[in-house]
Amino acid sequence: MAVSDDPGVSQQLLAAIFCDQCQITYVPFAVGLHRCPQCGSVPAANSVAHSTALHSDGKLRASQETHLDQLLGQCLGVYQVEQLLGAGAMGRVYLAKHAALQRSCALKILPPRMAQSDPVFVSRFINEGRAAAALVHPNIVTVHSIGDERGYHYLEMEFIAGSSLQFLISEDGPQSPERATALASRIAEGLSFAHSRGILHRDLKLDNVLLTHHGVPKIADFGLARRVVVQSTQGGTDEIVGTPPYMAPELFGGAHATPSSDVYALGVCYYALLTGRYPFYSENLGELIQQVQNAPLPDPRKYAPGLSLEMAECLHLLLARTPANRPADAYIATQLLLAVLGQTEDLESLLRAAFERQANVEWTRHKEGFRAQIRFSNGRQQVVFIEPSQHAAADRLLTITSICAKADPEYYETALRLNSEILHGGLALREIDGELWFVMLDNYPRSTVDAEEIRRSTLEVAHRADSVERLLTGADVH
Repeated sequence: MAVSDDPGVSQQLLAAIFCDQCQITYVPFAVGLHRCPQCGSVPAANSVAHSTALHSDGKLRASQETHLDQLLGQCLGVYQVEQLLGAGAMGRVYLAKHAALQRSCALKILPPRMAQSDPVFVSRFINEGRAAAALVHPNIVTVHSIGDERGYHYLEMEFIAGSSLQFLISEDGPQSPERATALASRIAEGLSFAHSRGILHRDLKLDNVLLTHHGVPKIADFGLARRVVVQSTQGGTDEIVGTPPYMAPELFGGAHATPSSDVYALGVCYYALLTGRYPFYSENLGELIQQVQNAPLPDPRKYAPGLSLEMAECLHLLLARTPANRPADAYIATQLLLAVLGQTEDLESLLRAAFERQANVEWTRHKEGFRAQIRFSNGRQQVVFIEPSQHAAADRLLTITSICAKADPEYYETALRLNSEILHGGLALREIDGELWFVMLDNYPRSTVDAEEIRRSTLEVAHRADSVERLLTGADVH
């Protein structure tokens, strides 16, 4: 370990570790604590990936010893590389800005050493990147471009400002059965879209599903799975593709990946969302394979007591050991998950939980939704409407709106300027009883919205609508 002279860096320069089992790179929080934070396994002696400094502000920053880190602050072709977002076995992901289009993007870059030593993987990276670029779906991270510059092979992807589902579980623990099922169904929809176009994921896992600020899961990294070396039955070694805890039993036996093996990985994600743990776990890869191929599935209701029998049965089908007993592809898996999703927590219960401690909020039923009246400390008030949309179950939205003022044309320029300054939600025009009005609105997926999101968004929409009304009219009518 090295000692830094930089006062902003702690005295220890920590080594980043690559976990062969989880296929992730992580940095221990203290010297000697080298277990993988995801699976708990102890790394091999040769698994140090690179050196990383732990700064006094708690942020991890890789040292200049890592070749790729020289990209920070530099231009790579048309991209200005701004910030490291994450690192893994298959490369690093940076926040970058496209110089010509002036938009933020996520730039995934292969390690140059891997590109030089594994031309087959580079070829697959290019082919899969091209295939993934054709997948435009609300639950898939969009791939905008693929190329190489100065020996760096890269993938330009849509930038998702949220975090991964793995981070969600690490921070919040297991999700409620309803929320876990809703998230799994949306992941299944994205996977189904890919399967319908003949594209497999091959490495679906919680780390590869990003969650937007509005609770929408988006699948990333189609086809970019790492090869894992295992002992063959003949005493030699075989290479398999994927992340072991998520891999279907048949893959360990040498079978090729199929839509059904993707469905198994979806089942592992669902199990982890419900319980906060993998269905099968061992620090030893050989023992893990034995469990996956031979051990009975641990009862998820032991770790998720509120899990319904229908959800548990759905989970068992997704994780069936024999491929023929699983849904053949993600389309069938989606229908299965949607069939058990009908029992999502009713909206009234969510509002009760959201506002039980908000003395300044009074809410009542209103048509198909609810009407909330918010009182501000300055004496002003604002009414907010909370209503479900009429879409199909998986696409249904919860719309939170508040009327600001009549849409007088003289206000248009001011309204457009205000709208550009709003980070979440927006100012829109809506026809009400034959007249146009300015309304403040925000939308959330109905299946994944929780009480805290409803509370926070309702108050924010109310404050913004009241501010717009006061600015445009000076009145306090709505």
